[in-house]
Amino acid sequence: MTSAPLSRNRNYRLLWTGQALAELGIGASAVALPLLVLAVTGSAAASGLVLGVYAAAQLAAAAPAGVLVDRWDLRRVLIGCEAVQAAAIGAVAAAVWAGVATLPVLLALAVVLGTTRALFEPAEAAALPALVRPDQVSTAVAMNAARGSIGSLGGNALGGALFSLRHWAPFGMQAAAHAVSTVLLLFLRVPARAPTARAGFRHELTEGLRWLWRNRAMRAVTACAAGLNLHFQAFYLVVLAVVVQNGAPAAHVGLMASMFGVGGILGALAAPRLCRLLPTRTAILAAMWAIAALMPFAAVLGNAFAIGGVLAGAAFLTPTASTAITTYQLLHTPEHLRGRMAAAVSTAVGTAAVAGPAVGGVLADLTPPATAILLCAVGTALCATAATLAPSLRTLPAPHQAEPAPTH
Repeated sequence: MTSAPLSRNRNYRLLWTGQALAELGIGASAVALPLLVLAVTGSAAASGLVLGVYAAAQLAAAAPAGVLVDRWDLRRVLIGCEAVQAAAIGAVAAAVWAGVATLPVLLALAVVLGTTRALFEPAEAAALPALVRPDQVSTAVAMNAARGSIGSLGGNALGGALFSLRHWAPFGMQAAAHAVSTVLLLFLRVPARAPTARAGFRHELTEGLRWLWRNRAMRAVTACAAGLNLHFQAFYLVVLAVVVQNGAPAAHVGLMASMFGVGGILGALAAPRLCRLLPTRTAILAAMWAIAALMPFAAVLGNAFAIGGVLAGAAFLTPTASTAITTYQLLHTPEHLRGRMAAAVSTAVGTAAVAGPAVGGVLADLTPPATAILLCAVGTALCATAATLAPSLRTLPAPHQAEPAPTH
């Protein structure tokens, strides 16, 4: 672990820069992939199927991926995942260029991408405390969140523009981004982990879940993350439906989404300072209660830009809670369990992210818009109330005061 400031931490810069490029490519394909499926098949349902297969593959692979991450060399996992993604997306770009892309090919791509992300994310999380000092973890987590927001915002716009020029172009760009990231990771140095005794795969799979379940504070912060993600994702879909139903032009909807993205970026940049100033519990509760208070304003605002302001405010606050939660999880998980912990948390939060839009869609279809928004706000307030009353959260240290968990 280096003693250099984060801005001069060579290993962290390599990892961050490579993933910033990869996130830009991922953001581009997030727009281009459903458009490509629609162009190939003419079916909106097929687009939904490909995106659903991607999410399902990532969720299904998360638990075994956590075990493998804790067993394998982290650097090799990171390099391997990036190389596989570069090859798979490059092959699809070539297939699109040649005019031979089919639905089975795109479904196979979704499986590969979902599985590799399920491996990469816990590997990166497990490596982070080894690459930076304990007092730098919260800043590194927040900078990673900013990286994702910037990549999503820029990549979405780039994906649409490239797809309009050539259908293969956004995938070629993403393949090149992953290839560059792979090269950068070749220069990464991750300190070796202390050797641990290995039990059977099934035992190791359940060991991480048992540890998470028995640790009341860890269980509580994970529940906070999942609950906030569920209700916020539902809220986002509901307000999107409200704005469209109110007749807002597509350009206004796009600007509203951009305001949401900018709010997330600014929030991620502010999160390290806020986490230094606030105890972990206060950072989590302040964000949850503030978001619950902001949501009802969307019920009385019909203007897309005004609702965009609400979304930007909520997005600004979310990274503070997320950074506090993730920092606590990383620093208080034993080194040999970090991969499984990250995979378990990713599964919980990912399931909430998938369920949230579904819940929002049902609310938007079955209830008046204002009622749907208020139900999302009530759900968020209930999560905040549960977190406020949880005894296990009352003694959480501030992120910068946290001490790393023991190796064993």
